Amino acid sequence: MTDAHLPAYTIAGWKVIGVYDLDLEKSKAACKKFSIVHEAYEDLDGLIGEASRANAVFDLAVPANKILPILDLLPERATILIQKPMGETLAEAKEIAKVCTQKNFMAAINFQLKFAPFMLAAKDIIAQGILGTVYDMELKLCTYTPWHLWDFLKEKPRMEVLYHSIHYVDLIRSFLGIPVKVYGSLARQLAPLHLAETRSSILLSYDEFTQARILTNHGHRFGTTHQESYFKAEGTKGALKITLGLSLDYPKGKPSKLEYYQIEEQVWKEVPLIGDWFPHAFIGSMSELQLAAEDPSYEINHDIEAGLQTMELVEAIYNSNATGGTTINR
Repeated sequence: MTDAHLPAYTIAGWKVIGVYDLDLEKSKAACKKFSIVHEAYEDLDGLIGEASRANAVFDLAVPANKILPILDLLPERATILIQKPMGETLAEAKEIAKVCTQKNFMAAINFQLKFAPFMLAAKDIIAQGILGTVYDMELKLCTYTPWHLWDFLKEKPRMEVLYHSIHYVDLIRSFLGIPVKVYGSLARQLAPLHLAETRSSILLSYDEFTQARILTNHGHRFGTTHQESYFKAEGTKGALKITLGLSLDYPKGKPSKLEYYQIEEQVWKEVPLIGDWFPHAFIGSMSELQLAAEDPSYEINHDIEAGLQTMELVEAIYNSNATGGTTINR
């Protein structure tokens, strides 16, 4: 919250009524740092009651297994931004969708990468037809991620895809739609042993021409010289490449960069960017939800249905990892 959500809302000029955390001192520190209207709440019921009376938006930045218990406490017709992932399994995602329907929630899943400045620019470039027909996408990450910053991940049976690469799966789904086939191969690190998968090779297959790949390695502990973090799209008329600076030398990060190439001009051009994934993308996901709350006919691309589609792909990746591949008998 203090790295992305609250800084984004401060930039946007939105009034935050209050926060609740299991650690009261963290809540108090956040209130002081971001000039939050009320003091930190000592219990969740107090926050829910005050926010309900103010007709506020609820922002659930909690681990996936805590989403359903909190949704049960929220009033009907509440407006809610739910942090990804949408549950820890597809079954949980379906239950979350069911509760949102039963209680008439205006809800969205916070897949905010789609709203990063460079992704909005990339979407515009593709929409203008500058790349022609897009037939290939690739997202590669080779960095060192300090997983110890998130203690709750230690005991999770699913980790990298569910809590990280799900952003990339959702992004590609938003560009290319639902693939015909999904392949996944996941691996753990030799150390630390208490974590689930930290490397992934994911292939999304659409037709004989169209394919997307997600390749991640979070255990590159060999300095920043050869770290990689990029998204690339290729089409019949051109290509674009985005350097995802946030993941480089994480959590310090480096500036992101967007370039595109047209075959006719044969030169790479850089697009000037204002803002980055953190915190600016969090403005987009929250503002879109607010627009939908004011006008239910307003279509958003991170609603519950879209989130469920992404969770279906994530489940397919884990299933592929468990059952796929051809055994080599020697």
